[in-house]
Amino acid sequence: MSSRNGIRQLIVINVVGLTHEMIGVNTPNIRRLLETGFARPMGTVLPAVTCTVQATLLTGLMPSQHGIVANGWYFRDLAEVMFWKQSNHLIHGERVFQTARNRSASHTTAKMFWWYNMYADVQWSVTPRPSYPADGRKVPDIYSEPAEIRDELQHKLGRFPLFNFWGPTADIRSSAWIADASVEVFRRFQPSMLLVYLPHLDYNLQRLGPDHPQIAQDIRLVDREAGKLIDVARAADADVVVLSEYGITEVNQPIHINRALRDAGYLSVRLEPLGWESLDCGASRAFAVADHQVAHVYVKRAHEVALVKALLERLDGVERVMDRDAQRAAGIDHERSGELVCVSQRNAWFTFYFWLDDRLAPDYARTVDIHRKPGYDPVELFVDPTIQFPRLRIASRLARKLLGFRYYMDMIGLDAGIVRGSHGRLPDENRVSQDGPVFICSSKQVETDELHAMDVRNLLLNLQFGS
Repeated sequence: MSSRNGIRQLIVINVVGLTHEMIGVNTPNIRRLLETGFARPMGTVLPAVTCTVQATLLTGLMPSQHGIVANGWYFRDLAEVMFWKQSNHLIHGERVFQTARNRSASHTTAKMFWWYNMYADVQWSVTPRPSYPADGRKVPDIYSEPAEIRDELQHKLGRFPLFNFWGPTADIRSSAWIADASVEVFRRFQPSMLLVYLPHLDYNLQRLGPDHPQIAQDIRLVDREAGKLIDVARAADADVVVLSEYGITEVNQPIHINRALRDAGYLSVRLEPLGWESLDCGASRAFAVADHQVAHVYVKRAHEVALVKALLERLDGVERVMDRDAQRAAGIDHERSGELVCVSQRNAWFTFYFWLDDRLAPDYARTVDIHRKPGYDPVELFVDPTIQFPRLRIASRLARKLLGFRYYMDMIGLDAGIVRGSHGRLPDENRVSQDGPVFICSSKQVETDELHAMDVRNLLLNLQFGS
């Protein structure tokens, strides 16, 4: 077993959307880990979304403690909703790599595309970070620490394929680039712990749903990329953990929660000079920050919380509305959380849509714009099916871009019914193997009958330092 200064090397591969049920004929590389190790379905936290679960995996804490209550939330002091922020300082609590460093000053970590990557207390890190020139373009790029790794990796592997990381063209190319970059970082720097994020399964599981026959090929493709890392780990005699953040369930019902709040007079909008509406969070008595199958509802006036709760409990597709007491029991009570937290039924999910007439939808609604939208939007994974000649429109927009003109990449539709997979709610007790995340380890040293995302931090430390 590879050991330096009493620390065993470890590669942790986050295969987004992988479930225990998927391990089999389509995952020969991941299945190899079971020759010496084990696999278990893994309990998770609410909401079961990327940023929240990753924070729990690295801290061993519930969202009420580490503060990452969703992929984005309402910043009350700014009166703005912000999604997909990158600073590691947003997480409260000691991260596993900090604990490891405290145990041994020789411990090092490389963090490859895990979220809250920037300014993390690690020795090497790489994360997506587009450049936004003043003319409105989005230029693919990455952020790294040390800074020179960015240029070294892109010189060797080509520019990071940002438009294959998210949006209508998201596919295996982004995960392949991340896997290759992670192998390069591991070989060059020999970190004690390598954290790798492979997002590929997220795309078609949401576009097509988990029951679609094409998903088998997607599983094979991401297993191939995980196999690159498993091979390099075996060559170094290092341990490997493969895990996921959530499983994705089949959905057929979008819930327009903000439209319901607007109809009831709680949500306020602003009519902009160019003719579209924007959500006015600070002026709203209540509005929702939608994030997959969970929505944080921020209610301005305390005496209206019960009224809003009663309204939302009657909304079709809503399974549960949690006040502060219920949030406390679920481990999501935090100052960043809404006064109410809604959870959808298994077949449903929440949209951020707040306009009542598509002609008044904000300009960003028809684009891939993860930072301006006041909620998560999986419709960004699709080209609008109502566009008759989408390639021609894309070509015309790209021509303007190449010529240096401003351009409007309005390729996203407004029909939320097109989405077929979602996540965020806790799996039903009888479907944990199908709908929940998984933990797979190459070593039986930390084997346990049951485990939860909160246990992972200590399991990783035990693998590296011994129990």
